Formats: sequence, C-alpha cells, structure tokens
Amino acid sequence: MSLNETYEKELAFQADRRKSTVEFIKIVSDLWYDKSIELVVFRNQLIDRNVSEILNLHEYARAFVQKPISIFDSVEIAQAIKSLDLPPAKLDIGKLTYEFHLEDQKHSNATAFVADKLKDASKNESIKPKDVILYGFGRIGRLVARELMARTGKGSQLRLRAIVTRGAIDQTVLEKRASLLRNDSVHGDFSGTVIADIENSALIINGTTVNVISANAPEDIDYTTYGINNALVIDNTGAFRDKEALSRHLASNGVDKVLLTAPGKGVPNIVHGVNHAENNPDTVDIFSAASCTTNAITPILKAVEDSLGVISGHLETIHAYTNDQNLVDNFHKKYRRGRAAGLNMVITETGAGSAVSKALPSFEGKLTSNAIRVPVPNGSLAILNLELANPTSVEGMNTIMKKYALEGDLVEQIKYEMSDELVSSDIVGSSAPSIYDSKATIVRTDGKNVLLYIWYDNEYGYSHQVIRLAKYIAKVRRFTYY
Repeated sequence: MSLNETYEKELAFQADRRKSTVEFIKIVSDLWYDKSIELVVFRNQLIDRNVSEILNLHEYARAFVQKPISIFDSVEIAQAIKSLDLPPAKLDIGKLTYEFHLEDQKHSNATAFVADKLKDASKNESIKPKDVILYGFGRIGRLVARELMARTGKGSQLRLRAIVTRGAIDQTVLEKRASLLRNDSVHGDFSGTVIADIENSALIINGTTVNVISANAPEDIDYTTYGINNALVIDNTGAFRDKEALSRHLASNGVDKVLLTAPGKGVPNIVHGVNHAENNPDTVDIFSAASCTTNAITPILKAVEDSLGVISGHLETIHAYTNDQNLVDNFHKKYRRGRAAGLNMVITETGAGSAVSKALPSFEGKLTSNAIRVPVPNGSLAILNLELANPTSVEGMNTIMKKYALEGDLVEQIKYEMSDELVSSDIVGSSAPSIYDSKATIVRTDGKNVLLYIWYDNEYGYSHQVIRLAKYIAKVRRFTYY
C-alpha cells in the first residue's frame, strides 16, 4: 500500500470514529435527559463533552486498563443500555466495555451482557428529590452551583432552589453575582445560561429559577415562603464552624440537614468514599465535608493502610494561594500569610495531617503536616512520606493504587495518572479529589519508606466531594455501576 493510500485510509478511519462519537454523544444525552441515566468513562464525565474530548477520554481508558477500548465499543454498549428498561443510574461505560471484552464468550451480544451486569438495578430504592440551599456564594459555592445546575437533568436528585448572601440585593449586585457564576478565570465559562431576574431577586440558571436571598443570620429566613421544604443547606461561608453555630440553620423553616464545606467541630467530618457510611443521615443532621487536602490524602492513605500498613508519616502540601492571603504585602493575623500571594512561596500550617484521623482513626498521632502556599490560583500537590509496616516496590505501590482506582469503594476518589509530563495546570477540572502520580512514586531500597505525590484540584475536585456527600445526606444516590 502506498503512502497516499495509507493516508487516505487513516482519514476514512478518523471520519468513522468522529461520526460514531457524534452518535455516542446523542445516546449519552438521550439517556440523561429521558431516563436520568448518566454515563461516565472511568469516572470521567461525558455530559456536555465534545467529540475530541470524548475521543481523548477513550485514549485514557485504553492506557488505563491496557486493553483496546474504542468509541465503536462504547456506542455498542450505550445502545444496549438505551434498549433496556433501567431506573435512574450512573454507569461507567469504560468499565462495562472492559468487562465485555473479558467476558465476550459468556454472552451472545452486548444487550445480553449489559442486562446481566445491571440486573440488580431494578432493586434500587426509589429516590425523592431534595431541595438545596447554598449559604454563601464564594469559590466553592459557585462551583457547586455550576455542577448542580449542569447535572440537574430531570431534577430527580438535588435541586438548587436558593442562594443566601449578605447585604442588599439590587440590580448591580445581582448582575455581579450572575457574572461571577457565568465567568471564571480558572475554570472557564459556565456551559449554560445565567440571567439576572431583578424583579424577583433571582438568577435564572439554564431556565430554572434560583432565589437569591439576603440575610445576616440563618434563623432569620423562612424558606417555606419560597416553596422550599426539608432542604439541605450547604454552608460555604466559613463563618460557622461548630455544631452550635451550624445548628442555627436548623432553626430556619424549611431546613432539615446542614453540610459544612470546611472542617467542623463537634460534627462528623466526612471524606466521601472513606467514612460516609459510618454516619446515618436518618439520625445525623449536621455534617462536615472536611478540607480539600484531607479529601485528597485520606483515600490514598486508606489504600496504603489497608494494603501495607502505615507506621508513621509526614504530609507536605504544596497548595495554591487562596482568598485568605493578601494580594500585596499587608497585615495578616497569621505569620507569613500577609506577604504577597502572587509573588511568594509561603510556609504555613495545615490541619489535614491530624484531620485524617477523624475519617481514619488508625492514623491518630501518626502524621505530621505542614503547607507551602505557592503562586498559582488553583491546583495543589500533597507529598506523603510514609514509613510502611510491610515493604513494597514502585511497581507494587503503583499496582495497589491502580487496583483501588479501578474497583472498590474509592473509584470516585482516586484517579490513576500515567503521564510523564503532568503539571499542576493539567489537573484543573478533575472531579477526583486524589490524583495519584504513578510516575513520581519513590520507594526506598528496603521497601519500607515511600514518597507519594498526590495532585488535587483544590476547588473543583473538592466541590465534587461536597456534592457526593450531599447526595448521600439527601438519600438521592442512584444505582451505580463502577
């Protein structure tokens, strides 16, 4: 075959791949909006993705499982899912396709395979939608709002009904709130519409009304006057950190659950995927989603502890600067944080090392920790230096992490990264709170000491953990197949 013939063949193949991807996008959309069935590829979201992004996700899937997973396979499995009568669900089509290849002799066709794999879906209890109130509208609040509205679908899970802020709400303020939701210097433009409704003091997000309420105290608000009942308040103000203060939300009419997006005192501190099931939302009303760093390291530490055992260790987090720091040198109540955030690496403290024990009691007293704030607006790196009870190797450690990223209770939390060229900007927009850098792992020659490098989008990845926990508290988790 001549070079020109080979080139023409490659062009034809690429055209077929892209046409199949367009078909795949339509099936993904139909399943989501018609049946509330969400498809993902090894936990990577597919909704609102374009052709190139979906093809890139298939390349990641192929490298991850080291098996040929093509868009043509995904179309076949997606069509099989669409043909079945399934309840609302979240299904990993990457895992299904991988298993289909492994078990292709057991089933006559893709529909029979999918029906067998998802036979327990019909046993899933029906779910009742939950109203959500965002108390505060800062970095985390706006990202949570974006995700809730982008993933509303038929509204069968979490329904964002109100946003609470301080100060008067006039046209200028509402327009600015809308603009901040619509545009983001780090995460890009919101893939939807945001319109300021001045007359009704609301934001119309993707055609749905979200009330904007002004209040100086939680107990001052009667949410039932807005048609909101038995709501979950997600408090992202940072103003209320203990049980007594957070209980003020429960004094409001229309609220029955509270979730704090920061470490809390006197309330369960939860890292979803690790210890959420230890606290029953039928008996617990106030939860904390801990910190972004705690959510980054705890899933990894659980995997290491369960597999090899941890004697002791140190956490050093290289963290993006935050709004708590100064833009230029100025007074700050904490040492060093007053120096210009965009110009300096700043040594500061982190409570994440000790906070881990709230989710994993076996780590009580085992970890020391510190932090360095660096001049990037988002994207952080946790370095874990661990003394192990049982020896391992680089290959052994990576095999453990790959297993946890592929199957089990931590597949939403741990992403296994294989790139030799990974840098902080590459992980911005990742929904996983822990991104394990397999190419950076270091193991001492005796196998008893390891250095693990864990990246995390301290805004977006953490926001997804907040939403996962919110769904658990609200009891709106769908049937999942991971």
